[in-house]
Amino acid sequence: MSSKVLQVKELKKYFRVTAGLIPRPLGEIKAVDGVSLEIGQSEVLGLVGESGCGKSTLGRTILRLEQPTGGEIIFNGMDVAALNKQELRKLRGKMQIIFQDPDSSLDPRVTVGGSIEEALIVHGVADPAERAGRVAALMEKVGLEAGFAERYPHEFSGGQKQRIGIARALAMDPQLVIADEPVSALDVSVQAQILNLMMDIRDRERLAYLFVSHDLSIVKYMSDRVAVMYLGKIVELAEKEEFFKNPLHPYTEALLSAISSLRPAGKERIILRGDVPSPLNPPSGCRFHTRCHRVMPICPQVEPEFKQHAPGHFAACHLYP
Repeated sequence: MSSKVLQVKELKKYFRVTAGLIPRPLGEIKAVDGVSLEIGQSEVLGLVGESGCGKSTLGRTILRLEQPTGGEIIFNGMDVAALNKQELRKLRGKMQIIFQDPDSSLDPRVTVGGSIEEALIVHGVADPAERAGRVAALMEKVGLEAGFAERYPHEFSGGQKQRIGIARALAMDPQLVIADEPVSALDVSVQAQILNLMMDIRDRERLAYLFVSHDLSIVKYMSDRVAVMYLGKIVELAEKEEFFKNPLHPYTEALLSAISSLRPAGKERIILRGDVPSPLNPPSGCRFHTRCHRVMPICPQVEPEFKQHAPGHFAACHLYP
């Protein structure tokens, strides 16, 4: 792997839950519960899982948009979790996010050029002429005419708005971009254009992406490695080719079997039982055991260790002692 841009070690994000007129604690939602991962320069790490598994919360916590409950976030050798507000502000330009919904991420009262320029102002680019030149260059970099900078968000299509969101994320030449379901709100015909744009920018700028998605077909196209998340924990992590050829965790098998083009030859679709349990009260032992088609007596009793079973291929499952 190339030099590491990001290392996450035992990261946790818990949300306290209260109830009543006089708030009393009910417990904690363990949205992210001891996640460790790393991303190299120019690498795309795909992060997949069902809705509610903690994917977006993990991305937001890495950027300190959510305050971590515990663990380390090492970005270029600095512990992001330990930085104060002033130190974090200086670092923000190098760690950016592309949001899922381009409509809600753009202020309808501000021109798109103004939205892109805002990051330059915040990070101290004082010369208006320099800011205007950089906004024009960013618009062209994402495939839009520089003259569109004076228009407002309602004048653009969904795909164009996401291009603007990408331009805004690139404003301060970041090294890491968290892409949180960046094409799920777009028409299928536009998705490929945005994905190809992101890959072209990755190649030109040597960007690293944490690419969050529920669509394994898109993850297969975009990613160098793939991580699977379930109820706040990473349950499998592998290089892309190994991941799709030889899935180890039963949850991964079920996710792949749901897509006919990714289902191994001769295999039937695996239907998961029930719904994802509440992160407020996750199951004991292996958190997946209540829905697993290969459950064993040990699974409800002992939490499996997340360990390497083949070169670069990690999984947390009692099937592989």
